[in-house]
Amino acid sequence: MAVTVSPPVAGRMTVRKIGDYKLHVAAAKSYLETAPDIKTIADLRDHPIVGCIPDMIFDKELDYLEPLGLRRVQLASNSISVQMNLLRQGAGLGIVHDFALPFAPELRRILTEHLSLTRSFFLIRSTDDRHNRRLNQFAQVLVSGLRVEIQRLEALAEAPGGKF
Repeated sequence: MAVTVSPPVAGRMTVRKIGDYKLHVAAAKSYLETAPDIKTIADLRDHPIVGCIPDMIFDKELDYLEPLGLRRVQLASNSISVQMNLLRQGAGLGIVHDFALPFAPELRRILTEHLSLTRSFFLIRSTDDRHNRRLNQFAQVLVSGLRVEIQRLEALAEAPGGKF
């Protein structure tokens, strides 16, 4: 059993979509207070970008900078935790999962009217375990729990004034 961001294209697997999640460009409030204005996607090119190591992106769904037309990442790590901490410290701009924003209150979404990415989570299981009652129960609890938590956290990210 695995949670992935894209369904497999081969193999003896069952795939169940867990749900969609949103991502936006974000930066620390401290960075935004001193940085040049960011009014359009083109303005992003004038700022340091925090993101993944391009050659280590193993799934096209994880290439968040492609929709921005950005190829150069000044601060790169394939660890989301490292990226979030760089952004929290004011290192630049990056793509952030909306469901992570309640845990980083110093970050602010920007350009929300210009860019919103949507991705999905999928539960992947071997077809051999489809009759296992305990695994089926666990899968149901996992899927429903993830759906509820993503919606709850994204609602907090949408709170008026960016307050979490």
